[in-house]
Amino acid sequence: MSSKQDAVERIEALRREIEYHNRRYYVEDNPAIPDAEYDRLMRELEALEAGHPELVTPDSPTQRVGGPAAEGFAEVRHEVPMLSLENAFSDEELEAFDRRVRERLERETAIEYCAEPKLDGLALSLLYRDGALARAATRGDGTAGEDVTANVRTIRAVPLRLTGDGWPPRLEVRGEVYMTRHGFERLNLRMGREQQRAFVNPRNAAAGSLRQLDPQVTAQRPLRFYAYGCGLVEGSQLPDRQLDLLERLKDWGLPVSPLVRRVTGLDGCLGYYREMAQRRDSLDFDIDGVVFKVDRTDYQRELGFVARAPRWAIAHKFPAEEALTKIREVEFQVGRTGALTPVARLEPVFVGGVTVSNATLHNMDEIERKDVRIGDVVYVRRAGDVIPEIVRVVTERRPPGVRRIELPERCPVCGAEVERAEGEAVARCTGGLACEAQRKESLKHFASRRAMDIDGLGEKLVDQLVDRGLVRDASDLYGLDAGTLAGLERMGEKSAANLVAAIDHSRQTTLARFLHALGIREVGEATAQALAGHFGDLDPLMEADPETLTQVPDVGPVIAGHIHRFFRQAHNRRVIQALRDRGVRWERAGAAGGSQRLAGRTFVLTGALESMTRDEAREAIQRRGGRVTGGVSGRTSYVVAGEDPGSKLERARELGVDVLDEAAFLRLLGGQQ
Repeated sequence: MSSKQDAVERIEALRREIEYHNRRYYVEDNPAIPDAEYDRLMRELEALEAGHPELVTPDSPTQRVGGPAAEGFAEVRHEVPMLSLENAFSDEELEAFDRRVRERLERETAIEYCAEPKLDGLALSLLYRDGALARAATRGDGTAGEDVTANVRTIRAVPLRLTGDGWPPRLEVRGEVYMTRHGFERLNLRMGREQQRAFVNPRNAAAGSLRQLDPQVTAQRPLRFYAYGCGLVEGSQLPDRQLDLLERLKDWGLPVSPLVRRVTGLDGCLGYYREMAQRRDSLDFDIDGVVFKVDRTDYQRELGFVARAPRWAIAHKFPAEEALTKIREVEFQVGRTGALTPVARLEPVFVGGVTVSNATLHNMDEIERKDVRIGDVVYVRRAGDVIPEIVRVVTERRPPGVRRIELPERCPVCGAEVERAEGEAVARCTGGLACEAQRKESLKHFASRRAMDIDGLGEKLVDQLVDRGLVRDASDLYGLDAGTLAGLERMGEKSAANLVAAIDHSRQTTLARFLHALGIREVGEATAQALAGHFGDLDPLMEADPETLTQVPDVGPVIAGHIHRFFRQAHNRRVIQALRDRGVRWERAGAAGGSQRLAGRTFVLTGALESMTRDEAREAIQRRGGRVTGGVSGRTSYVVAGEDPGSKLERARELGVDVLDEAAFLRLLGGQQ
């Protein structure tokens, strides 16, 4: 090069050419040049940048090699939760899904669906700001994941900068990281040559590669990516069809499955499912089913969500793989709600791509129905990430001396009485808040965002607190000091002080949050809100009999029985009193604007409010009997618009829904409107 200007021009030309070929290879699956020519272009760019380091930019193709190793992954809170999908394992279950969709939409004609293969990989969130990749995060638990930006920048299938134009200022793309079968085979050959442990299957290889603390290791792994949708979108409207959205993402340089297709009605779905099942073995990547999404996004908004899954999408899974093995022993595990789950310890067997040595037996009814005994020869099934289960017993091969499986009378962990209510399949430990097996999970739930919202009290910290005997129940959290916390792993003085402040802040809560935090069986956010609104305070609720409890909306005899039994347990009452003694408190429902004046009205929140957080606004509405949903529809009463509102504001205007600014919203909460 004769001058720096010549270098600038050649570097820019090389970057454009390399990104063009990346797009041809990863997005269009139609490479224009051989690998050797691509490598030559990359080497020329690397040499020019080495001679002019001041010209290196973060989005240059050369910057995908990976930076220094990290000490760990930071937590990322998903602004829009990454929900899981409902599963269908038979044609009948898919038919029921299609029927529910049409009934909710009040449509008799066939619904159009966007169909695509369900990759057996790892879900990923990509946040683009002004077209540049700003952050990448794993799905985690759907609410929070791990920041893997440095690693994802090494994946050539992921554009560091979007192409084209018209993309929103803030755009969150969601998709799947995976590894092709050929890439997996090459990786394992290399691992063998380097005398490293080989991966079991492509999914494990992809997950392990993405979560490397050293991005330079990730850069050497053949990871790929397909986009399948969007989460957060701010400042722009996206297409109103799912398939059109995927085409738009492809225009912006993001890889999309070439097998995605629009199908009509149940017959179209079943035809696509059977086609993919036939092609499954010939594909160069693993799939464990297909995903169907209602194609029209206005229908998606109207259908909404249930629990942690959208009503407008379903995963139709392929038949699971099965293998033959023997039951060595059966143990009972105790979950967060006290449920005792029988787990079969098996002679290890390879099934569904992994070696399985444990399988769930679900409950005693299942054991009796299948006549499972210790020592039996059984078929074990595994499908994707579903926990392996015992499918059936090979009774003709039953050896002499097999033993019947007996439900323990006492909890195998805390010794409390085991209760199995009449008509219920599940047996439960009555140890509640005091059972050690339930302790970690109950504490994680207690501190979670929708419960007491103790920021910084995550899974690893809870594990340390319990393992070191510092916390035996939730009340012990309020006796922790910064000095004690600073002595834990990965906890410095500042982190300890912040956590103590967060714990102290959580002392002032609402009755609904407190009830939800207690982990009473089948008492989620909505039921806790209903109980708080009906009883007003904790004491009358604790003394209520089952008949009184059934007077609360949505509380039937079964849930009333769970609540009544929980508050009858002496150890649960001791923990609750200890929490109150430690200063946990709430305003009595109805004491400050807590009437049900907003009953029957539905709200949607968008943008940031100055006077309260989104969660505080939601709670304020719910305390007054209102309902908060995530999507705008003709049934929405109000859209509350704060600073920088998203597309929900435009949707409200299109539908003629009343829009409240913050001042009007506060007046409504105060009863002045």
